[in-house]
This record gives sequence, structure tokens and C-alpha cells, in this order.
Amino acid sequence: MKADVLTDNLKKGLSIAFRAISTRSQLPVLLNFLLEAKNGFIYISATDLEIGITTKAPAKIEQEGATTVPAKTFLDLISSINEEKTTLSLSGSQLILSGKHLKTSFPTISAEEFPKILNEKGKKIALIKTKEALGALSRVVFAASQDMGRPALSGVLMKREGEGLILVATDGYRLSLRKNFMPLFKEGDIEGLIVPSRILRELVGFGEDSEEYDFYVSKETNQVVFSTKDVVLVGRLIEAEYPDYKKILPEDFETKAVFDRSDAQNAVKACSVFAREAANIIRVAVGKNKVVFSSSASSVGENEIDVEAVVEGEENEIAFNSRYLLDFLSSIDDQEIDFRMMGPLNPGVFRSPKDKDYLHIIMPIRIQG
Repeated sequence: MKADVLTDNLKKGLSIAFRAISTRSQLPVLLNFLLEAKNGFIYISATDLEIGITTKAPAKIEQEGATTVPAKTFLDLISSINEEKTTLSLSGSQLILSGKHLKTSFPTISAEEFPKILNEKGKKIALIKTKEALGALSRVVFAASQDMGRPALSGVLMKREGEGLILVATDGYRLSLRKNFMPLFKEGDIEGLIVPSRILRELVGFGEDSEEYDFYVSKETNQVVFSTKDVVLVGRLIEAEYPDYKKILPEDFETKAVFDRSDAQNAVKACSVFAREAANIIRVAVGKNKVVFSSSASSVGENEIDVEAVVEGEENEIAFNSRYLLDFLSSIDDQEIDFRMMGPLNPGVFRSPKDKDYLHIIMPIRIQG
């Protein structure tokens, strides 16, 4: 193996693949990058067996070959050097990285020990427009559970509805739903998939490096694949039964308030200072032409902030976990929020006046007095 590659291109590819590097694996090879020199590119792969990422950097290949190197050390070095171009060459069990002013060697593990990330892409389900997808996914994926003990809730449900997909994520305390996510190909009909929330967070994390992604599903390998010309992101679908989310979708409301998102976010941030000492509880009181956010703790004091609002229906009050409110308000960039509720013991519903296909639900906290 011997190849010349621009250092900036190598650094960019390594940084993308590093997202899939295992941090706790007992398998040493999972702490390594797989580097493959072939077909005019250096292919860089990483996996923790939950997700896998392969990217590539253009290179001048003198000798094809493959090996694996310690990921963190290799990336740290590449990020710290000023060489315009570097040469990668395999010498016995060492990978030699050399440039005009440096020569470094890394221990390797045989590429044959690296697990295969992708056998076949499967059926192409849709073409994802990146800008639209990132907005929709960022509004949904944060609501998925981080508790791997409940596998279904750690994923995002993708299910056909009409000409597109409906996205649902919940951890049992909150729920995000987005309809009409993207048009599907005719041959891309799917009954319902639970996609690990992590792979979708990584998809959002890539940003707009590409204008579109191809979306594949392989039933044979039980994998989902997002692919551009430079990056392949692979994850294993969750095999579990998703809860019936429709049971908690409110059909009516007693109170509606429309208010400025930034004002509400600032109010919740301020109230959360006191809420930290009181189980993160924030009260939300809807009155005449305003919504009042408040929190109190006997050890530190109390705080109350008014936010102007256009209110319809009855005056009402409800309490939420401040972290859930902040997560929601941080996940969207709309100027206004449409908040609806039935009473203190029913879920609060948050919508975007500009996005009729989206809603977010937060379960209330029962409080005394």
C-alpha cells in the first residue's frame, strides 16, 4: 500500500468517519480506522457495530492495499501537521506517514480483522433533499430515548403515510411527529421502520456537505443506508414493536396561545436556574394576552417572567420539566410557537404556525397547589 493524498482532504474524511469510532469496545480493531487505497481514493471506514461510516479522499495510488490504524492518534496527528501533502505507505506491520518535514509510523491491525460494514445497499427508498431533511429530522430526533433498555423508543419510527413518510420519536415523556417527510419512490413502499436515532443524529451532524442523500433499506441485512457520492452511513434497524403513539395525540383543546419562540426560550432558561433546585419543574400559566413562566425553590427563591401572547379559550396552567421545554425550543428556528392544552393533567401540544405537518407533545408534571 502506497498513496499520496492532500492532508486537508484526509483530515476531512477522518473527522467524518471518527463519529463511528467505538469508545468502549473490547475489540481493539474497533478503535481503528480502516484505510483502503484503491481506484484513485483512500477509503476511510469506522464502525462500533451499531453504525458504520465510510468516506473517501482523492489520492494518487502507487500501490493498492489496506490496513487499520489507531483512530484517535492518527486523527490527532493529521489535525496538527502543516504538510500540504502526505504519503501513506505500509511497511510490514507499520503504517508510515511521511511528508516534506515529517516521518511517523503507526502500529496496525490487519484489515482482514475489520468487520464488513456493508454487504449490499438494498432497495432505494427515496432521494432526500438535505436542507429539507435536516430541518425535519432536527425537530424529531431529539425526542427519542437514550435508554437502550427500551430499544423501540431509542429509534425513530418511519412509516408510509400518503406519498411520503411520517416520523415519530418519543421517550415516553415527550413526542415529536413530522408528516410528509419526503416523497418515496414507487418501489420504496415500507410498512414501518424503526431507525436508530443515533444514525439520524449523525446524518444531521454532517450538515449540508451534500445537497442530497440516497436512502436505502435492506431487509436481507436489516440495515438502513444513507449515501452520497463521498459518504456512506450505515445502521442496523431496530427489531421491536413501536408503541401506539396515536393514543396520546390530543384531538381538542381548551386553551391556545401563540407567542414568540425566542422570548419563551429566554424565559425558560431564566426559570430553569431556580427549577434546578426543584426537580426541574416550570409552571406555564396562560392568562389574558400573556403566558407566564415561573419556577420556585425554597433554597434559592422564585422567578416569574411574562411573555406576550395571542390567547384563545380559557385561562389555564400546567407544569413541565424545564429540560424538555428547552430541548424543544432549541430544536426549531421558527419565530412563533402555537401552544395548546386541555388542562393541567393532559399533554401540552406545541406546533409551528409555519409547519402544519409538525407537532411536539410534552407530558405534564402533577404538582400540588
